[in-house]
Amino acid sequence: MAKGKDFYAVLGVSSTATQDEIKKAYRKLAKQYHPDANASDPKAAEKFKEISEANNILGDPVKRKQHDEMSRLGAFDFGGFGGGRGSRPSGGGYGGGAQNVNFQEFDIGGLGGLGDLFSSMFGGGGARTGAGAKPSGPQRGQSVETNLEIPFRTAARGGKVPIELEVNEECSACHGNGAAPGASIRICPECSGRGVVSFGQGGFAVNRPCPVCIGRGQVPSQKCPACAGTGEVRARKKIIVNVPEGVDTGSKIRLKGQGGKGASNGPPGDLIINFTVKADKFYKRDGLDVIATVPLNIAQATLGSKINVNTLDGKKVALKIPPSTASGKRFRVRGQGIKKGGKTGDLIVEVEISVPDTLTPEQEKMMKDFAEAGGMKY
Repeated sequence: MAKGKDFYAVLGVSSTATQDEIKKAYRKLAKQYHPDANASDPKAAEKFKEISEANNILGDPVKRKQHDEMSRLGAFDFGGFGGGRGSRPSGGGYGGGAQNVNFQEFDIGGLGGLGDLFSSMFGGGGARTGAGAKPSGPQRGQSVETNLEIPFRTAARGGKVPIELEVNEECSACHGNGAAPGASIRICPECSGRGVVSFGQGGFAVNRPCPVCIGRGQVPSQKCPACAGTGEVRARKKIIVNVPEGVDTGSKIRLKGQGGKGASNGPPGDLIINFTVKADKFYKRDGLDVIATVPLNIAQATLGSKINVNTLDGKKVALKIPPSTASGKRFRVRGQGIKKGGKTGDLIVEVEISVPDTLTPEQEKMMKDFAEAGGMKY
């Protein structure tokens, strides 16, 4: 395989892993390397980002197919990929006997979004269109992917969460052409106006967007001061995310048209949200069921009692505890779990017998009397 990221290795699963196995591996690693749980480890955030990136690729059947296709293409010599600057085009051939190969010859074009996958695997920008030249007509805006950490109860019941993110948008000063006001525009000398340059060695070459003109095929005599000639600027965007009920760590949603603004009156991109659910002090999740651990003192467990338990909706449910209840005993409250896909889980109350740290002299005497009445000797 090319010298890129093996996302299966990142998640520690095999290439034949099922989607459930991939999801479980991601959840385990996400909890292990979450920045909140590793505040003293600066590398944890980068590891968490890498894990999320791997889950984004392998958790999506289309992107996973692209990843696997790239693995198969590893049988070719990709030695020059991502290396130094390659030879410029000269007729139909390339220096050193390298052959100019368009990826569509491998029938990858129909997979969709290959440029984004290349960017993830090799750390470079993928081709914008065709052989890499930037289109001059309307362009779709940047699709943005981000991780969103949400409270347990919001994940279970749904809700609205505000987020702020940065997106690439067309520079309003130069309208995306990268030129300063009044500047002249000429053919790019690096790519001769093609918008792409070739990288390759060992008999294989690949077209990449020209780094000088950024795929436009033209360069201005003076760069736009607002965007430094890139034609794009970073902009902050605030939106409200409607979290569906029942999401879990690893769940994702796509918000159409909530990404970056399109260039030249093109449509906006999408926003892809990857959810990470915070741990709750009281509840734990088991599928659609919610488990709540409730402490009982010795008297309540021995003699029986009535307790009130809060549901996810904040309502109180009365629960009768029978005499001689052991620690770890579970009671099920129907229909008070998580709702998803037309199904609703239950609230499972697990009792835990708590022992007091200290006893008053009176309490100690009563406990001894109780023990002696049961035949216990000291």
